[in-house]
Amino acid sequence: MKATYETIVYPELEKVRQAARRLISVEQVEIATILTALADLTENEIPFLLKANKEDLSRMDKEDPKYDRLLLTEERILAIASDLRKVAALPSPLDKVLEERELASGLLLKRVSVPLGVVGIIFESRPNVTFDVFALCLKSGNAAVLKGSRDAHYSNQAILQLIKTVLAPYDLGDSCYLAPSEREALPAILQADQYIDVIIPRGSQGLIKFVRENARVPVIETGAGIVHTYLDKTASITKAKAIITNAKARRVSVCNALDCVLVHEEIADQLPFLLSELGEIHQCRVLADEKAYAILTGPYPQRLLAPADANSFGTEFLSMQLAVKIVSDVEEALDHIAKYSSKHSEAIIAEDEATCEYFLKQVDAAVVYANTTTAFTDGGQFGMGAEIGISTQKLHARGPMALRELTSYKWIVKGNGQIRN
Repeated sequence: MKATYETIVYPELEKVRQAARRLISVEQVEIATILTALADLTENEIPFLLKANKEDLSRMDKEDPKYDRLLLTEERILAIASDLRKVAALPSPLDKVLEERELASGLLLKRVSVPLGVVGIIFESRPNVTFDVFALCLKSGNAAVLKGSRDAHYSNQAILQLIKTVLAPYDLGDSCYLAPSEREALPAILQADQYIDVIIPRGSQGLIKFVRENARVPVIETGAGIVHTYLDKTASITKAKAIITNAKARRVSVCNALDCVLVHEEIADQLPFLLSELGEIHQCRVLADEKAYAILTGPYPQRLLAPADANSFGTEFLSMQLAVKIVSDVEEALDHIAKYSSKHSEAIIAEDEATCEYFLKQVDAAVVYANTTTAFTDGGQFGMGAEIGISTQKLHARGPMALRELTSYKWIVKGNGQIRN
């Protein structure tokens, strides 16, 4: 089976490689025109996109946490079109002089930003990723290889049709390739180091682990989001309630959604108030440690309350579930986060500035917050237009990855006949 998919995929990847070379010469005004045309076409073809998406949704249980990720609505499609226009209007990240100097030998030395080349994205059931990845790759001069899941097969095919339509007049159709959606095609992509420069997986811990362990192509991890918020004894209870509710319930199926609340023991009696909206309105299931369970028994809906077990902490729920633990101080909170964090997004709620600064310095994560919701971990919210993923590693890029993170650099050296002794 692997050889079969290599036979199918590799000739297409060779075309992508050649298209990446052509992209280097495409002017930014043309790229902006392409992305704007795609935004217009996307708005005009909303019924076409919704029909394809409906076919995908019909094959998935509505109770599956991935259902919301897969779902396209008119509102979401209009937001995607808006993001395409934002990316089109962003400054180019290419040809930036990062360093420039004259050496003692008289050589002129420059370090200049350049595309990565061919970027492979492995993702699961989020068809908006197809739009985002294409836009960011094109704007940064990269060709894109997309490997979506069977869950979003029809949605991705429909999106690709729109992309190919706007690329055709520029002879750039091969700069975006959608690989077969079957899972069996993935190894062929992961081993294609002669065609793909970097792979970025977006999805579950299982997917990311598989990519990391089986790829011959260099990988940038966009890890799972096991997200904590620590409520210090100095926290404003009113602020904390609003922040926790938003971080958990705004959009429960995304990687920046809250998974675990750590509460200082001196304000633990406020838990029923802090979680009241989650229980009454959002029907959030709470997995509480022994102390928190005792405090919540009675005030919190009993059918939504359960004792925490060994699997309650260190889990990315992607559903309306929340782990709660009472801690003695900020050090115990930091120890818990260090043990269970996926290094994605972590937060503290505290009015004491020294405690906030200590927490921000000590936590090892791509994004660390004080007195606000982790829902802001998003390329659009960071002013990046869109994002290709949230990197949780420390090499090359960390946090939301957008245009600048899709570039590398090269050294340019100019001389006048110098030779080295």
